[in-house]
Amino acid sequence: MIGLVLAAGAGRRLRPYTDTLPKALVPVDGDTTVLDLTLANFAEVGLTEVAIVVGYRKEAVYARQAALEEKYGLKLTLIDNDKAEEWNNAYSLWCAREVLGRGVILANGDTVHPVSVEQTLLAARGNGQKIILALDTVKNLADEEMKVIVDGDKGVQKITKLMDPATATGEYIGVTLIEPEAAAELADALKATFEKDPDLYYEDGYQELVNRGFKIDTAPIGDVKWVEIDNHDDLAKGREIACQY
Repeated sequence: MIGLVLAAGAGRRLRPYTDTLPKALVPVDGDTTVLDLTLANFAEVGLTEVAIVVGYRKEAVYARQAALEEKYGLKLTLIDNDKAEEWNNAYSLWCAREVLGRGVILANGDTVHPVSVEQTLLAARGNGQKIILALDTVKNLADEEMKVIVDGDKGVQKITKLMDPATATGEYIGVTLIEPEAAAELADALKATFEKDPDLYYEDGYQELVNRGFKIDTAPIGDVKWVEIDNHDDLAKGREIACQY
């Protein structure tokens, strides 16, 4: 199993930082970036290789590749997303379809979270699950969150932002464990998703899988501090959280 980071997005709501950097390289604790935190988490749980999907301002990630490898003891492979500024992240994850076959812990490049999330996902393996989503069942939800409805042993029934928060089981935080056995079916669902609409999210690919009868499981992360960084308010929260890790 390897790590996988989606770091191709432009993050226009974080300008001026993202005038020259992808969102994953915006500093959250001194010189430490979201990408640094994620790589540190992967290394702490014993991963030795990480693939990073890059696109917008990818040269900034290439420039730091050797230093990041040395700092975290990881072998990094960069995967180019040629449509990063045109299409949404269903296509971005599909670009990494070859590495999905090795089994991955996927992390969005804008999610500040503690290593306990990866530890929770790894501890949840072993009962035939193929895809396990990290789920926050504690947070009060609003319209912007990626909300999930879970039905007991049946797993995920619905995953979308377009849902009444009161009906949701919790929020998907942007970290998933994907077993090798799920790779082909997930890649096919992602392809169907972005071919239907390039603006769709990879979570819409997860919904496509569910609609096809594929079981997606969840693992509650407990009461932990994390944030998805979309704008400057989120960045301020991320900086408050990151310095506590």
